[in-house]
Amino acid sequence: MSDAMNQDVTPPTGATTRRTALKAVGATLGAAAFAQALAPLTEWTPNLSVAEFLQKHYRELTREQMAEILTRLENEARERYGAEVSIEDVPPADGVQFAYALNLSICIGCRKCAEACHRENNHDRSTQQSYIRVLEMEKGSIDLEKGTADYDHPVPQKDKFYMPVQCQQCDRPPCVSVCPVEATWKEKDGIVVVDYNWCIGCRYCEAACPYHARRFNWSRPQIPKEEVNPVQAYLSNRIRPQGVMEKCTFCLHRTRNGRLPACLEACPTGARVFGNLLDPKSEIRWVLENKRVFVLKEELGTRPRFYYFFDE
Repeated sequence: MSDAMNQDVTPPTGATTRRTALKAVGATLGAAAFAQALAPLTEWTPNLSVAEFLQKHYRELTREQMAEILTRLENEARERYGAEVSIEDVPPADGVQFAYALNLSICIGCRKCAEACHRENNHDRSTQQSYIRVLEMEKGSIDLEKGTADYDHPVPQKDKFYMPVQCQQCDRPPCVSVCPVEATWKEKDGIVVVDYNWCIGCRYCEAACPYHARRFNWSRPQIPKEEVNPVQAYLSNRIRPQGVMEKCTFCLHRTRNGRLPACLEACPTGARVFGNLLDPKSEIRWVLENKRVFVLKEELGTRPRFYYFFDE
């Protein structure tokens, strides 16, 4: 296992505020580019309180301040969606390094994982958003650009294999380094997160991600009251506002509480493996030690924590 597994790519501490961060962006981009980057904010600024706009960075919030924020977000969900939800701030545990592996030999391209992700993470129903793309690939190739994500026929097809792609939770995440307001970072358990209250929707992270794993909320998610998943976390599956970037978090609202990711539980063939890299008895460690695994776009040096393998 690489040394990077023990690295924590976090934003620098200090008296950073939304205001000073935005000023920094303006100085970097120039007036015209800055205005364009902030365009998404105009859609939801009327509903944004002064306290929310000037909210401290996640790493600077006290326990009491976070409790106030969670209460406000729960009230907003009740007002906007008619749903009673419980939103936690679930911290990473010590001695845990999460990783995922996927057996391409038995994935059948059914997209049950993407459907589960859609429901679990409170995605907009009209767009059928999901953090997972399942690519239909020609056997003998792992070129992502040649995969087809919008296939519409019975699966599996002869001479094809299927490759689900989602956030790779990189140890060296390029999405983190380009964020001008420090709204995204890697936590100590390896999960790359986004503070949706801090994100300004500039989409730099989306452009930087070589795995097309970031999503942009073009409009406020539309979810029927009865379909809202009420078990939520601040940095995970709470309903995101319009105009911000979002991504897979390995279902941290589940996995940090001892459960498995929703996509894994939905897989009908058992192709997905998840666990703690630091646990020598975990299934993920067995896969890495006994299978021939590979990562996508290894040449970029991003060091993904999402592994693929074939049965021999």
